[in-house]
Amino acid sequence: MFFFVSKLFWFLAEPTNFFSLLFVCVAAGLFTRWSRAARRVLTAAALLFALCGLGPVGALLMRPLEDRFVRPGDDMPPPDGVIVLGGAMDEAIDLSRGVLALGVFGSRMTEGAALARRFPLARVIFTGGSPSLGGKGPSEADLAKRLFLTLGVDESRITLEERSRNTYENAIFTRDIVEPKPEQRFLLVTSGFHTPRSMGVFRRAGFNVAAWPADYTTRGRASDFTRVNMHAGDGLLRVDTALKEWVGLVAYRAAGMTDALFPAP
Repeated sequence: MFFFVSKLFWFLAEPTNFFSLLFVCVAAGLFTRWSRAARRVLTAAALLFALCGLGPVGALLMRPLEDRFVRPGDDMPPPDGVIVLGGAMDEAIDLSRGVLALGVFGSRMTEGAALARRFPLARVIFTGGSPSLGGKGPSEADLAKRLFLTLGVDESRITLEERSRNTYENAIFTRDIVEPKPEQRFLLVTSGFHTPRSMGVFRRAGFNVAAWPADYTTRGRASDFTRVNMHAGDGLLRVDTALKEWVGLVAYRAAGMTDALFPAP
């Protein structure tokens, strides 16, 4: 139920979707007796929309998430396993064209493969099922296995969890398969903005994890807060992604799924 409610809520609350629906409603209001109020709302919404797309709103929301955790140093001891979270593969492209395709956050997969080469004794664990509401189509885990094999990861090292549809299920279902021991250490590979929530959930599930953030969307410099986005779509995507993650942190903490409101190193 949590999965379906969260999907429906975010469809309506996602800033880009919200603005789109608002513009349609306000445009209709221009032809009613409330046209003056509609013009004011439309003007304010258009300015905010432009600020989100072209301005630094996305960076302001994203930087605290992406700056929260850093990768371990080069002298870190070899991990027992590398856990790669789903959300990187484009199942629709594979289903329609029969070609493996990485989505916006595809470097989760390439980082996982690189870590597999760096630590040849570590177990490579991928967690991710079908994110669709109906649960139809290929499992993301199946696609991940094909990609890892293509990138040279030995099949005997790969462990797949293919039922999960969100971060909480990633942790719980992976725990049931891996049965982590307190002395075992794992690297958790996911997008930088997603790292705080993921770390909190996996810690709560009993994993001894170190963060390996990937897919950064900001540069980590002061210029993030002053530069103008050349493409409004980039800024809007950053706002959508970051705000969803902040809402997720609050919701997961309220539901007792993570160990802190804003997990820290």
